[in-house]
Amino acid sequence: MTPPRLVPVPKIGNRSDDELLRRAQEFYEVMQQRRTIRDFSDRAVPREMIEHCIHAAGTAPSGANLQPWHFVAVSDPAVKHEIRIAAEKEEKEFYEHRALEALAPLGTDSRKPFLETAPWLIAVFAQPFRILADGTRSPTYYAIESVGIATGILVTALHSCGLVSLTHTPSPMGFLNRILGRPSYEKPFVLLVVGHPAENALVPDIGRKSLGEICSFRSNA
Repeated sequence: MTPPRLVPVPKIGNRSDDELLRRAQEFYEVMQQRRTIRDFSDRAVPREMIEHCIHAAGTAPSGANLQPWHFVAVSDPAVKHEIRIAAEKEEKEFYEHRALEALAPLGTDSRKPFLETAPWLIAVFAQPFRILADGTRSPTYYAIESVGIATGILVTALHSCGLVSLTHTPSPMGFLNRILGRPSYEKPFVLLVVGHPAENALVPDIGRKSLGEICSFRSNA
């Protein structure tokens, strides 16, 4: 077996503990302002900004470095309209027969106008398999976990540059393969709605769990 080619770890600076703590606190303060938005402005977002955010998502760790993801960024109004029609069809079924009471405080329903109002939709696909040069299938490793991490980085990148997003997951999402021309072995993971908030956008008055509720420490400190 050929040994792996190794290179030096990228330099990120030798910062003091105080500087690292300051950066951690600042990052948390930025991210605690992140909210899921459903009222979008039609203000344009440059394609280059979306490219940088997706490029950042592509830095996520993945099983065996197979990077089992594909992102389709959509700004074409006709394609967005087609996605909205298909998504609302699935959502109507969900809200009429399967919606949970937990959704009630969020004020959501089957109508999804933001799918057309927002300047960008980013469909994230997971690749449980890859197609080799000889046409055979080969499984990837931890595809869902890897794509989940990449999506988290993407949402963070979008927020960090001043954009807002909505993680939209109509069920099932197979229509995205058909509309966006993706192969059947790719599985839609999430549809991100991306843009700027509408001028008078409102969000539900909800809170987040405290650190003590989401984290436990096992240390001798």
